[in-house]
Amino acid sequence: MNSPLAPATPQWRYNVVHETRYSYQNMVTLSQQLLHLTPRDLPFQKTETHHLLIDPAPDDSADSQDYFGNNIRRLTITTPHKMLLVRAESTVALGPRPDSTGIRGSLPWESLRDLLKQSRQADMLDAGRYLYESPHVRWTAALRDYAQPSFTPGRPLLDAAMELTERIFDDFEFDGGATDISTPLEQVLAGRRGVCQDFAQLMIGGLRSLGLPARYVSGYLQTHPPEGQPRLIGADASHAWVSVFCPELGWVDFDPTNRCLVQREHITIGWGRDFSDVTPMRGVVLGGGAQELQVNVTVTPLTPAQPPAPPQPAAQPPGQMQTPVPLPGQPV
Repeated sequence: MNSPLAPATPQWRYNVVHETRYSYQNMVTLSQQLLHLTPRDLPFQKTETHHLLIDPAPDDSADSQDYFGNNIRRLTITTPHKMLLVRAESTVALGPRPDSTGIRGSLPWESLRDLLKQSRQADMLDAGRYLYESPHVRWTAALRDYAQPSFTPGRPLLDAAMELTERIFDDFEFDGGATDISTPLEQVLAGRRGVCQDFAQLMIGGLRSLGLPARYVSGYLQTHPPEGQPRLIGADASHAWVSVFCPELGWVDFDPTNRCLVQREHITIGWGRDFSDVTPMRGVVLGGGAQELQVNVTVTPLTPAQPPAPPQPAAQPPGQMQTPVPLPGQPV
C-alpha cells in the first residue's frame, strides 16, 4: 500500500543539479558507466523534467530499470578523454507523506516479524527482499543489541523506528573523515562516527537483525544555512536514509542523520538493499592512471508555478556521502 497523494497537485517543487567530474592523469580509452541519477516517480513524488549532459558524448546510451525498479542509464564512451563530466538536472514535485500523527498506531513490531514468516501476499513478499544480509549490511548480535532497547515487547513498529532514528542521531557524530565506502558497520558502531550512508546502513542492520525489513534510500536533501547567513549554491548533498515497511502504510522513511521522519525536503532517486545497489555513478575505465573526483550538488526550492532557473555549480562541502571512484579496468 502506498501513501495517498495525487502527484498532479504538488505542494513543493525543487530543481536539482548533480554534477560529477572525473579528471584523469592519463588518457582514458574506454569508459563504461552505470548511472542512478534519474528520480523515481512515486505517489508522493513526480519528476517533471530530467536532463543528462555527458562530456565526452557516449557512443552508446540506454535507459532501463534495475532489479529494484530504479531508473538507470548505461553508457559507453570510446572517445579518448582525460576528463569526464556527467551533469544531471531534474525538476521534482513533492506531495505530503504521513507525519508523526499519521504513523501512530502501527502494529506491534513482533506482529510484522511473525507475519513475514507466514504471509504470501505480494507486499509481504516484496518486503522480504529487504530482510536479509547484503554486501554492506550483515546480521550481527552487536547491531541487534543496539537496536533492541527501542523495540520493547508490544511496541508499535513505527514508534520504535522513530526512537531508533533519534538514538542514532544522539549517539553518533557526523564526521566525513571517519569512514569510507568500505568501512564495516562494526567499526562505525564502535567508533560512533560516520556519514549519512553509515547511519542509514547501521539502522538497516539493526532492523534486519530483529527480523524487520528495511531498505536503503538514495537521493538529495535541501539543507539550510545558519540563521542570518545566505543560502549558498552548492551547499546541498547526495544523501541517504532508511525506509521501513509497515503493512498499514507501506514504506515509511526515516532519516537518522537528521533525526527526523522524512517529509518535504528529501528527493528520492532510488532504493536497494544497501549503498552498493544504488550508487549514483559506477563503472570501469581503461587507462586514466591517477584521478581526481569533484561532486557538486545544488537543490533549489521552487514555488509551484516557478520554472527552474539555471543553477551555478559550486564545490560540495566536506562530510557528504562518499562516492566510489572507478579504478582503471576495475569495477567499483
